[in-house]
Amino acid sequence: MENFNPIFWEEIDAMVVPKPDSGILNRLYANLVGGNGVVSLDVPEKVLKRLYTYGSLTNTDDGVRFEVKNRLQDAEFGGLERLEINGDEVMPSDVTLETSEGETYALTEVDEDEPLGFPVGRTVYVTVAGLDLPTGDHDIEIDFVAHPFGSLSLSVTDTIRDEETVPSVPRDEVDNYSTEAIEERHEYLAERTDTELDHISSYSVDPQELEGNIENFVGVAQMPMGLAGPLKVNGEHADGEYPIPLATTEGTLVASYSRGMKALNLAGGVKATVVDDRMNRAPVFVFEDARTARDFRDWVFDHYDTVKAKAEGTSSVAELVEIEDYLTNNLAFLRFDFRTGDAAGQNMVGKATFAACNWILSEFPGYVENFYLEGNFATDKKHSQVNDMMTRGKRVTAEATIPEEVFTHHLGADPESLVHHGEVANLGSMLAGANTNGAHPANGLAALFVATGQDEANVAESSAALVNGTLLEDNSVHVSVTIPSLIVATYGGGTGLPTQNEALQLLDCDGAGNVNKFAEIAAGVVLAGELSLASAISASDWVTSHEELGRNR
Repeated sequence: MENFNPIFWEEIDAMVVPKPDSGILNRLYANLVGGNGVVSLDVPEKVLKRLYTYGSLTNTDDGVRFEVKNRLQDAEFGGLERLEINGDEVMPSDVTLETSEGETYALTEVDEDEPLGFPVGRTVYVTVAGLDLPTGDHDIEIDFVAHPFGSLSLSVTDTIRDEETVPSVPRDEVDNYSTEAIEERHEYLAERTDTELDHISSYSVDPQELEGNIENFVGVAQMPMGLAGPLKVNGEHADGEYPIPLATTEGTLVASYSRGMKALNLAGGVKATVVDDRMNRAPVFVFEDARTARDFRDWVFDHYDTVKAKAEGTSSVAELVEIEDYLTNNLAFLRFDFRTGDAAGQNMVGKATFAACNWILSEFPGYVENFYLEGNFATDKKHSQVNDMMTRGKRVTAEATIPEEVFTHHLGADPESLVHHGEVANLGSMLAGANTNGAHPANGLAALFVATGQDEANVAESSAALVNGTLLEDNSVHVSVTIPSLIVATYGGGTGLPTQNEALQLLDCDGAGNVNKFAEIAAGVVLAGELSLASAISASDWVTSHEELGRNR
């Protein structure tokens, strides 16, 4: 707990202080009226320390510099009351402040009457002139004023590293995507690895377009791209025949998916349905005991409308649809679920949830011991049961009824044998603890993701497919696949890069308004792959196909 400076009653004797309804101001009022004139605010030290950027302490030509970044909530910086480094007090005239936007202030110019705006996300670089620190650990003590909180104290230990002993890749602080910066990295690699980048350095994309997609750019990974299909999709958003671009190095993959797509086309196409849409961020709040955690959960739900408004105020797209609650021990996990338009939305929902949590932390009348924006319960880029049950990304189903003659004459498989194999495989996947009962959902998704600029790591969640086959009375088979956490985008991220955007254009899915269309196509691709491989395995034709078309050694 951090304490405010004393406020004596004679200074407020004539003031009328209205009682706020809740939150920090409520606790402030209680301390004013009942705290013998001393105002205090419960700010967990672990939370307060997040203002300091560890690893930022460094010697510069202008003096010692470190960074303070607002990771809590919008505030105003009203100046330093005390700054000590290793126990030695620093004179205010020696301190310069520079914002991340390039504005520079002498510390003496900033006070409570002339505060410095300190919104969430802003970094302030603090430079102490005339000071040079040796390598090693150094203690920093800061007393500062931040509105609306008052005086706060921050105590941290940071390290000056011997930069000459720390290897690093060359980068240009001014323009890291310039021809000179890229060539310097090529030379760095040639000197250290004796490798000439004949292929990696051959590319058609303009490096200046890659900022925000890649750092320390040196070239491209040229992945072979093949064309499967076309695939006939009878969806609510995708309606037509689509050539499917697949980027892969696995021989037989494109051929196998094309075979499955032909079977689906012969059956009249694949019916696709998006049944849910939500992207998640799951902060965790730490309390003294389980009872407080429960009361906190109830308070958040009581104020849901305001929480929703605070979250949605960060974006023109994000829409909060639900807050799930999962309480365990003295922890409250809250899983915020959003719709995110045509973007995959992980960063969007992170920003929105952060804003909502800042409001919650400032208004909740109880004491929160600690808080983390992500408690590993949104399960970014990993499979989880909660995703299967509650949805992450798009929940989409693709289905078709395949006649017996299509199995017999095109897939070379017996319908009854294929369904029986599926039943046996269900037990196998259950015994193995696999994330899917399918044969290889990740195969087609990974190839489609790479081709179209999706975040390939999201295959971890997206490949958790639920496959089902039902033998009908006429010996046809109703086949279906549900993907409960398909994370795709047609806008933002890598989808706007030239190569990837061309691949999306092939599907008529580039740009805003197309994400559900793309999701339906992707589910159809997965179903085609399942149908083809399952038929090959049940017909004992799997190995021979790889021998014929694959590059085996």
